[in-house]
Amino acid sequence: MLLRVCCPSSLFNLRPLHLFSSTSKLPFCPSFRRQFRLTRSSSSSSSSFGRMDSSPASSSSPTPVTDSSADSLAKDLQNQTLGAVDEGVKVKRKLEDFNWDHSFVKELPGDPRTDVISREVLHACYSKVSPSVEVDDPQLVAWSDSVAELLDLDPKEFERPDFPLMLSGAKPLPGAMPYAQCYGGHQFGMWAGQLGDGRALTLGEVLNSKDERWELQLKGAGRTPYSRFADGLAVLRSSIREFLCSESMHCLGIPTTRALCLLTTGQDVTRDMFYDGNPKEEPGAIVCRVSQSFLRFGSYQIHASRGKEDLDIVRKLADYAIRHHFPHIESMDRSDSLSFKTGDEDDSVVDLTSNKYAAWIVEIAERTATLVARWQGVGFTHGVLNTDNMSILGQTIDYGPFGFLDAFDPSYTPNTTDLPGRRYCFANQPDIGLWNIAQFSKTLAVAQLINQKEANYAMERYGDKFMDEYQAIMSKKLGLSKYNKEVISKLLNNMSVDKVDYTNFFRLLANVKANPNTPENELLKPLKAVLLDIGKERKEAWIKWMRSYIQEVGGSEVSDEERKARMDSVNPKYILRNYLCQSAIDAAEQGDFSEVINLIRLMKRPYEEQPGMEKYARLPPAWAYRPGVCMLSCSS
Repeated sequence: MLLRVCCPSSLFNLRPLHLFSSTSKLPFCPSFRRQFRLTRSSSSSSSSFGRMDSSPASSSSPTPVTDSSADSLAKDLQNQTLGAVDEGVKVKRKLEDFNWDHSFVKELPGDPRTDVISREVLHACYSKVSPSVEVDDPQLVAWSDSVAELLDLDPKEFERPDFPLMLSGAKPLPGAMPYAQCYGGHQFGMWAGQLGDGRALTLGEVLNSKDERWELQLKGAGRTPYSRFADGLAVLRSSIREFLCSESMHCLGIPTTRALCLLTTGQDVTRDMFYDGNPKEEPGAIVCRVSQSFLRFGSYQIHASRGKEDLDIVRKLADYAIRHHFPHIESMDRSDSLSFKTGDEDDSVVDLTSNKYAAWIVEIAERTATLVARWQGVGFTHGVLNTDNMSILGQTIDYGPFGFLDAFDPSYTPNTTDLPGRRYCFANQPDIGLWNIAQFSKTLAVAQLINQKEANYAMERYGDKFMDEYQAIMSKKLGLSKYNKEVISKLLNNMSVDKVDYTNFFRLLANVKANPNTPENELLKPLKAVLLDIGKERKEAWIKWMRSYIQEVGGSEVSDEERKARMDSVNPKYILRNYLCQSAIDAAEQGDFSEVINLIRLMKRPYEEQPGMEKYARLPPAWAYRPGVCMLSCSS
């Protein structure tokens, strides 16, 4: 049965108005608020429904706004205890001692074939395939101690001579059961059919001493049935970027897949970085990625697209995800009536306890909204928000041509392929997140797991959650006690006009004193390093804004010192700018990995002042804006 899923027009254009310059003619329509009707037999909770599975690594994470009645669902949907663990005892395992589970392979249908011939894989969620990468004296370049701790991996294992062989796939890892996942997706808004893990192989799932499930995946380990005409390998530049950004995002407090280690293979790989007919040899590399799951929206879409015969696989995949990654939904108290008025003309109600799949899609929508709001807060642009790059866990996944904002430009896209339409530019990310949720909702509706009202309700929750999270984040970045649309709108319009550095501006703004008697010629001194080459008219615009800002923050009882401390805890001093990545890549391709190590250390504490590291917070040099640095292709 085909069920049309409407995406209410009131939900699109979630981009706050101030993400555009004052001359923009693009429309803005704030998310439509529903009136909720909640009937419960237990006491309500003020926790957020869309809490992330893993705790952010920084205190910078915004406190979720909980003014919506739907936030009271958290206690019912997420109150699950894994059992007591003695935190004083640290389990340290060797690679041979990993506690493998392999639930994905055991519980879901697989491809009966084991060859790597490119083909359409039908009626299967995965294909068993072994790594085929060729290595020549592989070397361990970098690793993450915190990810090793998640896996209970003894840090001494990184010193093993055979560690690079095992984590490149050249030598079998004892207990692993490698496979490539089958999925599809919309690419740049068009259905692309089967895609799948073309250069990634999952080794399996490791259960740690806390009963947490962590999936290990090698990116660049060789061909799979989903490689199409590619070789399934990865190059050093893209692998460095993925390793560094995975760990950097985690330390910024943004949900993300992680990276255990980065290795070189000792073999060259041919790549045409700009798709311009000029391929060249580049050093090969492999990243070992780690996540609770690498399931994507496209993991479900591919089966729903293949007709009635495969719709049961959508249900099996949904049951699998809920059982292992959303167990709080399975254990909902069925005696509670968690129902919400949808606002439709027939006054109908969505009851999340009557359909676990409806509760599931609502949580995925909220997690996605929270993730995108956090991206906007730090100026991160993913670059390729295809549905196959959207995690069901609400994590940042697949680091290709990403980029952090330098000069504030809402239309910035780091992806050269995206240049004609800028579909995935910074300002569009909230709307694209909603569009992708609409496609995922349609998939579940086609499989008859949810109905149209439940799908629309999930999209409404995305809109509400995004606006709540975004407003809370921006208020904290400015040190405001409450959201002030006018102050924030005028600020970002000013920043857009004058191309002000996004990260450095907010860091410097914390130094402003809330003194209404500050002389006019002193007002802009704290921002002198970022307000460069502005004329008289623009200077007057900034002075006017500064007066309104000082008046706003001066109205609270928070001291200048306390406000600065709070703002510094949410406004990073150090971000992984593309030119910093490129400097590390240039040196690494010559065999010098010292800059990679420097960036790993730097990005562990992005919100702290780090004496002697100030050069990493400087404005980008002129060469940082050339193609291949500020913008990259999908092959990057």
